[in-house]
Amino acid sequence: MQKIKINGFALAFERRGHGLPLVLIHGYPLDHTTWNDVSHLLENEFDLILPDLRGLGESSEVKSVYTVSDMASDIAGLLDYLKIEKAAVVGHSMGGYVALAFARDYSQRLSGLGMISSQALADSPERKEGRYKSAADVAEKGVSQVAESMAPKLSTNEHVQAFVRDLIKQQRVAGVIGSLKAMAERPDSIDLLKAIKTPVIIIHGDADALISVERGREMKETARGAYYFELPGLGHMPMMENPQAVADALKSFVKGNSID
Repeated sequence: MQKIKINGFALAFERRGHGLPLVLIHGYPLDHTTWNDVSHLLENEFDLILPDLRGLGESSEVKSVYTVSDMASDIAGLLDYLKIEKAAVVGHSMGGYVALAFARDYSQRLSGLGMISSQALADSPERKEGRYKSAADVAEKGVSQVAESMAPKLSTNEHVQAFVRDLIKQQRVAGVIGSLKAMAERPDSIDLLKAIKTPVIIIHGDADALISVERGREMKETARGAYYFELPGLGHMPMMENPQAVADALKSFVKGNSID
């Protein structure tokens, strides 16, 4: 992986393929390797940019409290480094929250917005409290308990479960806690989706046990004219559970909207 110094930390990323710049942002508490299967299906048509969000994967930790807007700033800085003026930005789960923050803060640099297994709503007070409790638990007990509790919720596919369980165990405490707090404090983005003029694609498995498919359907109604792909039988990790379906959806979205 390549690394660059940005916003006070070392951001790690991979770049593959050629074509339309497409940033794929991973979810919590994972890293860019969750895109491996789908990226091989896209790299002949896209200039793929695969970052590890701050504190996760091979990116270094940030000790101070940060927000999803700070994480979006990291993506903008990476595009600056790569001399890319505009890109389509697609986020999975927490990566979707970062993609929405990018759309809010850098709308002139966005050629398309993608939300995979994500949502536009802010946390409810109960959910927000739960994230802070989870952060306290991670500080006390470490990351392994997150891996064991989350893996079955991410997918019913045994191969995917094993992959994400091992991947979560590799993450560092500071990055997991930082991500939890950033998600807890993220703003509601319903009005942003209503007003957005950039083409939008929404991909959601109808068996998602972490973020209900209803959240995807709500975004479809909110973002007028959005491309919506509901994938039957898939859980929270559709790009790993059925990479071909996700790749085909992204390709049709780009071709249908003549994004450049």
